[in-house]
Amino acid sequence: MIILLTWWKLRQEWVDALDEKFDMLGSLIYGLMLVAVMYGFSRLPSGLGAGLILAGLLLLLAFIRWEGQVESPVLNMRLFRENRVFALSNLAALINYSATFAISFLLSLYLQYIQRLPPQSAGLVLVSQPAMQAVFSPLAGRLSDRVEARLVASSGMGLIALGLGALAFLSAETPQALIVAILLLLGFGFALFSSPNTNAVMGAVERRFYGVASATLGTMRLLGQMFSIGIAALVFAVLIGKAQITPQNYPAFISSVRIAFAIFAVLCFGGIFASLARGKLKG
Repeated sequence: MIILLTWWKLRQEWVDALDEKFDMLGSLIYGLMLVAVMYGFSRLPSGLGAGLILAGLLLLLAFIRWEGQVESPVLNMRLFRENRVFALSNLAALINYSATFAISFLLSLYLQYIQRLPPQSAGLVLVSQPAMQAVFSPLAGRLSDRVEARLVASSGMGLIALGLGALAFLSAETPQALIVAILLLLGFGFALFSSPNTNAVMGAVERRFYGVASATLGTMRLLGQMFSIGIAALVFAVLIGKAQITPQNYPAFISSVRIAFAIFAVLCFGGIFASLARGKLKG
């Protein structure tokens, strides 16, 4: 069904690229690179994880070199070299997801272990963030049609950094109402960032590159999500090790959560400048 709908509704997107050949070798190198990096990051801090990441970086260099010389590349590197808006919008997406995807993971553990909430109640607390995002994302998307996307998205990134900074001060006595308020702030920040940033990525390329732009943004999203969980896992590995989260380890667990959120806040703060530096999309 999806294939039929794609062929029926999206045919105009590849009309300009009918004569281009499929880059099989580039796709293979690209796939192997992603698998090596993502699986390697999940195996850190072991030597196998570091070796796989190194292999992934070497494959990335090989991929960039190959794409620069092939006639019909799977990923046109000129989009990154010559299109500032496209390149920095994707970088901003990578930073954003790297700094935010682990929020639900960390807070879920915190609410259940430290606040002693049952899983259902913890889920109700956490749903406040995506609910806020769902309400305001369409409005943010329409706003970015009239105002520069970089300004709207950067404002959202700033709100996210503020919320992450607040979460870096979590303690066993933090009121649940305050946690919900921070999640609502994060949800509003996500709404201001996600839709305008996607708008900037897709609006920065020609029609024939829509598929490449969408796929690149999706890759940034998945890589960022993987990095986010990897950062949290690394912090746990350093401070807690392989021990289970028991009452004896609660102080170390809270310290791990604070450090992870502090890292994410700094990362997101840096993302504000990447978002602002992308330049103007309109005019």
